[in-house]
Amino acid sequence: MEINGEQTDRVIDYKELNLSPAVMRALEKKGYQTATPVQSGAIPFFMDWKDVIAKAPTGTGKTYAFGIPMVEHIDPQSDKIQGLVLAPTRELAMQIQEELRDLCEFKEGVRTICLYGGAPIEHQITALKKRPQIVVATPGRLMDHMKRRTVRLDKVETVVLDEADRMLDMGFVRDVTRILDLMPQRKNLGMFSATISREVLDISWVYQRDPAEITVLPVEENKPDIQQYCINLKDRDEKLPTMLALLQNGAYERAIAFCNTKNMTDRLAGLLQMRGITCQAIHGDIPQRIREKTLATFKSGALNVLVATDVAARGLDIDDVDVVFNYDVPDEQENYIHRIGRTGRAKKHGIAYTLSAGIAERIQMEEIIRNAKTEVQWLAYDSDDCLVLVEK
Repeated sequence: MEINGEQTDRVIDYKELNLSPAVMRALEKKGYQTATPVQSGAIPFFMDWKDVIAKAPTGTGKTYAFGIPMVEHIDPQSDKIQGLVLAPTRELAMQIQEELRDLCEFKEGVRTICLYGGAPIEHQITALKKRPQIVVATPGRLMDHMKRRTVRLDKVETVVLDEADRMLDMGFVRDVTRILDLMPQRKNLGMFSATISREVLDISWVYQRDPAEITVLPVEENKPDIQQYCINLKDRDEKLPTMLALLQNGAYERAIAFCNTKNMTDRLAGLLQMRGITCQAIHGDIPQRIREKTLATFKSGALNVLVATDVAARGLDIDDVDVVFNYDVPDEQENYIHRIGRTGRAKKHGIAYTLSAGIAERIQMEEIIRNAKTEVQWLAYDSDDCLVLVEK
């Protein structure tokens, strides 16, 4: 890990960070003792109200890196919003709120709320009347509340942009800057992302003051333990039986399969269900209430397979996904990284299979591997219909 350009590999226990008994109790309940590198780097700066810009691989504990100091700074006696986290998708926003709730469990009087589109705004307005001190929101829905004057940000002290690159790529630049401009008492701004784009740097230049720069490289102890395979197939008709065979032979209890389109997501889920696999689809056209129920069912272990579009790639934070299937080769390298990052989390071993059928998908996958500089083993069926390692 690098902090302001200097390399450091020191491992820090949470007890060294001078955290409150309430937060320490919450961490102990989760079974956490040692801070991850991004947490070790960011928490001290946040506790001192410094601006932070952090680049770290997915699954390395970024939420607690900003969540712990945010919760520590909250004044439970105040009924004003003091902390704001902006996230690009509703799924990620919901996950962040869930983790912040865990941190607040023993800090009496601290309330959180999650504001996102696709849910009745009236219910959120009612919840806002309970005076939460921490708001987690997607930019679009937060702007809706600001226009209705149902939320006030004039007392916010800490702001975090999570998955900042994705949020700005999705066209939220104007909303984000307008929101930042409406917080006169902001003391610090944190920007967390797996990649740092030009747009992220532009926001940093305008809104941050001498930020601490933290870079956690995806190497050794920080790199997710994911074994990656790409399976060469003759045509798309071989994808389903191949995935079924891998599911059966691997005895995977929890799997996510990614498709490029909503139509293919529904179709694959239906095909798997017809073959006796407990499976549901999740994508942008499915009502939010059903999506939340599906995610909860998957987390509980009642679903064997979740079939998803890339809308879910950044929003899921489930520590025990055994395997990821790229049923379709992703359109972009970034989507590949975030898809496979759903497994191999919390220092567990993960497996990712990409099903490549035809020349076009093979070329696309080779380009992803080259640009991502990642190690992938290639498989193909031999004359006995057994998958074997092959040279690329």
